[in-house]
Amino acid sequence: MKKVKSIILRTAGTNCDMETAFALKQAGSEVDLVHINVLKKNKKLLSKYHILAIPGGFTYGDDIASGKILANEIKHSLNKEILEFISKGKLVIGICNGFQVLVKMGVLPNTNGGGKFEIESTLSLNDSGKFIDKWVELKKNNAKDDICVWTKGLPEEISIPIAHAEGKFITKNKKVLKSLFSNKQIVFTYTENPNGSIEDIAGICDPTGRVLGLMPHPERHITYLQNPNWRRGITEGMGIGIEIFKNGVKFARKNLVK
Repeated sequence: MKKVKSIILRTAGTNCDMETAFALKQAGSEVDLVHINVLKKNKKLLSKYHILAIPGGFTYGDDIASGKILANEIKHSLNKEILEFISKGKLVIGICNGFQVLVKMGVLPNTNGGGKFEIESTLSLNDSGKFIDKWVELKKNNAKDDICVWTKGLPEEISIPIAHAEGKFITKNKKVLKSLFSNKQIVFTYTENPNGSIEDIAGICDPTGRVLGLMPHPERHITYLQNPNWRRGITEGMGIGIEIFKNGVKFARKNLVK
């Protein structure tokens, strides 16, 4: 079987890297956890991989704003390599803090689909002013015309946990929001908005469908035992979150592995 290779980027404050590694391994990928300092010293290393995952956590203590320091670090030290990685059709997933990093780099939403990343959105403080840690119901947008390779075949509603203080997704202006709709880039919306995100947005992709960012944590719903309702009839099988990672690995194996 063709080997899919995933890199999980970590730094000070990353704390969901092991869960994300477990999810990608369960989905059939080889996985390396790589500190950003290693990648900065060996920039060609990124080209060896098919999938880049930026996991959740509180990188650099979320000083200034969640994900902002890591976003700046990547953009100023590895911008060329990230651009090349994406331009070659490879996959990126940013979860929670990773999503915050991607939007603050301008990798998402990238509504124009160009090679120049511009900041068009952000993730701000929850309307409640509090850290939220709970399970939520998500609606899959564009179920009949899904451009996102990570979400193919998912049910129209899924249950996944969230854990964030700055998860309120907002766009730079109405033009960006309109483009998100017209490009079918809105991947997930909350059925009950927990943080005040515009249009209930929980996750988006880039225009190619290969770069996904979402605030909920699919890596925390990999087995049925992680579901809080598992004693109410769910007694076997995998959690719905694994399907997202399986989709990514399947796409990479078919289209990227030589």
